Amino acid sequence: MRWRFPVIALTLVAAGGCYAADLADQYRPVADKLIDAALADTEGYNRLAYLCYRIGSRLSGSAALEKAIAWSAEQMKAAGLSNVQVIPTKVPHWERGSESGRIVAPLDKPLHMLGLGMSVGTPPGGITADVVAVASFDELAKLGREKVQGKIVVYNEPYTGYGPTRMYRSSGPSRAAALGAVAALVRSATPLAMQTPHTGEMAYDENQPRIPAAAVSPEDAMMMARLCADGVSVKVHIEMGAHMEPDADSGNVIGEIPGREQPEEVVVIGGHIDSWDVGQGAQDDGASIMACLQALALMNKLGLQPRRTIRVAFWVNEENGGRGADSYRAFVGDRIKGHVAAIEMDGGAEAPLGFGAGADQNSMEMLRQIGTLLARVGAAEITGGGGGADIMPLVRDGVPGLSERTVGTHYFDWHHSDADTLDKVNPEDFRKNVAALAVMGYVLADMPGRLTAGGGGRRGQ
Repeated sequence: MRWRFPVIALTLVAAGGCYAADLADQYRPVADKLIDAALADTEGYNRLAYLCYRIGSRLSGSAALEKAIAWSAEQMKAAGLSNVQVIPTKVPHWERGSESGRIVAPLDKPLHMLGLGMSVGTPPGGITADVVAVASFDELAKLGREKVQGKIVVYNEPYTGYGPTRMYRSSGPSRAAALGAVAALVRSATPLAMQTPHTGEMAYDENQPRIPAAAVSPEDAMMMARLCADGVSVKVHIEMGAHMEPDADSGNVIGEIPGREQPEEVVVIGGHIDSWDVGQGAQDDGASIMACLQALALMNKLGLQPRRTIRVAFWVNEENGGRGADSYRAFVGDRIKGHVAAIEMDGGAEAPLGFGAGADQNSMEMLRQIGTLLARVGAAEITGGGGGADIMPLVRDGVPGLSERTVGTHYFDWHHSDADTLDKVNPEDFRKNVAALAVMGYVLADMPGRLTAGGGGRRGQ
């Protein structure tokens, strides 16, 4: 552990964590100022409204993403941040194209369908084929090639949480292709059945044929699975114009408040600026990046300059590639030793609960004391497991990672769908998230000591 405060403080820690308690007392006045400012703020939500209603969805390679990047740099400058820049990053450019799907037997019914990100398209005129439905990979394996060859596989996997359910989206198409399937339809990874399909990234196994893949609403998946279980022949027609274009120029956006004493040491805080090409990318991840920006904007308005640099980062290409995370790590280079913490917000902006952290036991105790400063906004909970997709390259190289966490009551109702719109972001909850980020970010950037990494991280949403 690398503590940078007087020897007497080390003695207090050894004596039972008194330094950590003193830390909370020391920063309570400034924490209260930040919370008061955040709860009264309207500028941050107005920025989010502009992003959602004037720019909209922001898939990598799109003109809308580049508009959002240029606008974000302007907003960072308007907030008084220093060293605002766009870090050039090449990103994949996947185009959805036109798409449609129908059940054509035993009845004629349109499917509620969204192509999965990075999928190939269908041949001209589409694909018409009989359906086989499974609820798990084990069921698929039991069918074998004889019953899957030439069919469309429908995965009607029950929703048991995003982590275990998303694997059908990510690897299901290639596992179906390995048995000769001509296409895959995956039940959307959501607990809410409202005839809304949810897209997301999938990844092809290079050793298997690339087949078209799309998400369907839970209701449509359940209907096809029930018909198949009843011995009824189900036939589906799908058309997808999905295709890849050459990589596009894009970039991460960063801005900062330079440290007053140790500017070479950095706390980075942020989320991802890209979104899927449906909805407005409000909860995923527009609210997060605007909350992080507003946290720094309020510090600047209050004249707060921590001893270390605090930097806001809008990472690009989280949804379908992760190149922004790698680009930022390359940008940091050997200066990574100066990164004292990385905070990622990528779980929506419902009411905050606190932070997950990948830190050792002593550091966790300090974080819990900082958490007490956030009891006013319900964000005092500090748990293990900090991290996220965009800060994972930093965490892998020893930077303590934190993830801001919320109640997540409805996040996966909207996630990666047309329903991810501004109206789903409650302004009061948004302001509480700004407060939590501002206090945690400021204290980590200003406190005498440094966190020490430990524990595990997690992938972003």
